Amino acid sequence: MKRILFIDRDGVVLQEPPVDFQIDSINKTSFVKGALTQLSRIASEFDFYKVMVTNQDGLGTDSYPESQFYPYHDLMIRTLASVGFVFDEMKIDKTFASDNQPTRKPGTALLTHLMNNPDYDLANSFVIGDRWSDIQLAMNLGAKAIYLKSGLHEISAEQEELFKEVIVLETDSWEAIYQFLKTGLRQVHHERNTNETRISIDLNMDGTGRADIHTGLGFFDHMLDQIARHGKIDLTLEAKGDLHIDEHHTIEDTGIALGEAFAKALSDKRGMERYGFALPMDEADAKVLIDFGGRNWLVWNAEFKREKIGEMPTEMFFHFFKSFSDGAKCNLNIECRGDNEHHKIEAIFKAFAKAIRMAVKRDPLSNYLPSTKGVL
Repeated sequence: MKRILFIDRDGVVLQEPPVDFQIDSINKTSFVKGALTQLSRIASEFDFYKVMVTNQDGLGTDSYPESQFYPYHDLMIRTLASVGFVFDEMKIDKTFASDNQPTRKPGTALLTHLMNNPDYDLANSFVIGDRWSDIQLAMNLGAKAIYLKSGLHEISAEQEELFKEVIVLETDSWEAIYQFLKTGLRQVHHERNTNETRISIDLNMDGTGRADIHTGLGFFDHMLDQIARHGKIDLTLEAKGDLHIDEHHTIEDTGIALGEAFAKALSDKRGMERYGFALPMDEADAKVLIDFGGRNWLVWNAEFKREKIGEMPTEMFFHFFKSFSDGAKCNLNIECRGDNEHHKIEAIFKAFAKAIRMAVKRDPLSNYLPSTKGVL
């Protein structure tokens, strides 16, 4: 079965005018940054069936004559063709939103011939758009959504929560879209259950920094949030441990489970940088070096004078990173100097996150495994 790319026009392929949202003159006709280059790559490297789906309010009426639309639309089509990208179909709805027609996105009436055709794999197809109606269209089609953030049509927090199972990528970059289509998301669900803790993790290495973390330890949650936010990964983590005894098992097992989730997500290291470092962070002067080379080792050079920060014992910081190193099978070298204990550990977690971000970066054009051994 063939996969389909459903692509919106205004704000996705062509820059959308912020005042009247109509591309009706040559001065308003310009391509979104990166669109031509990456659509050319997509056309040459993938076998998607390519469909443009666009709402053009009142096209053909006095408010938007076709003579003000097609000259610039056709210019877009010719330009795309010059770099090798040709739409297989173009579906243009000309109604107003107030008409409530099923042909208008997010309605699917213009696409039923594709929905009812067993030759197309809608479950593994994508809608690329910059509005909530594009995300809703993906849901109605049974496809996935790539949300290209144009800055003109922000999705609310409520809409994002509603569509979180549909949106597989949020980005403002066509290069990131190409990379996603080329290599996919490094996304895993992992659970670790013992007599002492029950830990569930959803991890997306190619995320945007979203976090939903609940360990029962507020300061620990805050530190784990730094990993997601500064590492640009999406992390949902719930840990239920024997906190009525003490914090040790919850923190240590969370480190192990998170490391194991990383090992799963990074099982294919082709095109990955592998190494990362961050020097220094804030006035605390934290330094972190990391190597996802398949071997665990920790060098720890950080001392804390306080017994606890928040409700988290400072001795457990070492145990967390040692557990992560064991689970992820990575080398970690951590050093920190400073006077404020809170700033020191926060700087370590921020530097750790930035080192991760550097190490897991991928080049979609490379199939190189970063090891002379030929295996990691």
